[in-house]
Amino acid sequence: MSKYQALNRFFKAQATDFLRMTFDEVEKEAGFNLPASARLHQAWWANDRDRHVQAKAWLDAGFETEQVDMKAGALVFRRVAAERVSPLGKPGGMSDPAREFRAMDNAAKKAGPHPLIGSMKGTFWIDPNWDWTKPALDAEELKEWEARLDQKFDLYESGRTQK
Repeated sequence: MSKYQALNRFFKAQATDFLRMTFDEVEKEAGFNLPASARLHQAWWANDRDRHVQAKAWLDAGFETEQVDMKAGALVFRRVAAERVSPLGKPGGMSDPAREFRAMDNAAKKAGPHPLIGSMKGTFWIDPNWDWTKPALDAEELKEWEARLDQKFDLYESGRTQK
């Protein structure tokens, strides 16, 4: 049994999607003082269940840390959806289904990201086989564009010198 079990139970009991807490409040819910590294190193709050036993407490309850403010001794826990896998086999991303926006209470509005962040998510898809290194124009198209630019520049220059 993990020493952060009480913290895990606390997060599982939460009904909100955003939870702003001070380090002192986290200590209170855990039932013991956090190690000094929690107040000294932002990495202590990393969402890494493989290296941080404390992270398992919030991750297993469906929360992630964000906006860790070491000076203020506070952070935000954000509820995350169950991990999805994209067609490329990677977690999350553009292939995630769109979610309905829900208004947040005033505390969460200040703590969380702007509601427009991610608003385009799920609206388009890029073929994973697309070659990002391929030039946008082939050689013939590029010559045509350059010729048009030269013509426009010549028109511009002739108009400028007629004055």
